[in-house]
Amino acid sequence: MIRPAKKTEIPRLRDIERAAGRLFIDLDMTAVAEDEPPSPELLRKFIEGGRAWVHVDEQDGPVAYALAELVDGCAHIEQVSLDPAHSGKRIGAGLVEHIADWARTQDAEALTLTTFTDVAWNGPYYERCGFRWLTEGELTPGLREIRGVEAAHGLDRWPRGCMRREL
Repeated sequence: MIRPAKKTEIPRLRDIERAAGRLFIDLDMTAVAEDEPPSPELLRKFIEGGRAWVHVDEQDGPVAYALAELVDGCAHIEQVSLDPAHSGKRIGAGLVEHIADWARTQDAEALTLTTFTDVAWNGPYYERCGFRWLTEGELTPGLREIRGVEAAHGLDRWPRGCMRREL
C-alpha cells in the first residue's frame, strides 16, 4: 500500500536510502553508496508539502519511498528508494505510477527525472517504465539547474542523464 509519508518516519526513510545505496558498492560506485541520505530537514519539507509517499508492509512500516516536486511544468521525481530486501515486487513502479497520478492533479504535462544511464535499476529500469532519454537541447532550465547541482556533488563521475515520460 502507498500512503503519504509521516514526519515520524524520517529516520526510516534515511535507513531505506542507506540500504539502497549499498547496492552501488558492487558497481565500484562507493562514493554513491557512502553518500548521506537526504537531510531530515529536506525530507520534512517534502512531507509537509504533500510530495513524499511511502510503500508500507503489512505492519504499516515503510519499505520504500518517493519524493517529487514540480519543475518547469512537469512532476520531477526527485527520489525513489527501496529497501533491497523488498525488491522484485514492482514497488518502485507502483511509486512511479503514484507520482504520475499526483502529477495529473497538478496539471503537469510529464514526469521527469535524472538518473545513472548504465545502472540496471536506474536508466534501463525507467526506460521499461516508459521514460525516454532527453537530448541536451530538450533540457528545461529547471532540469539544467538540477543537473548542475548533481555535477557539483560529483555524480557526473558516472554517466548520467535526464528522462521524461509524457502523461
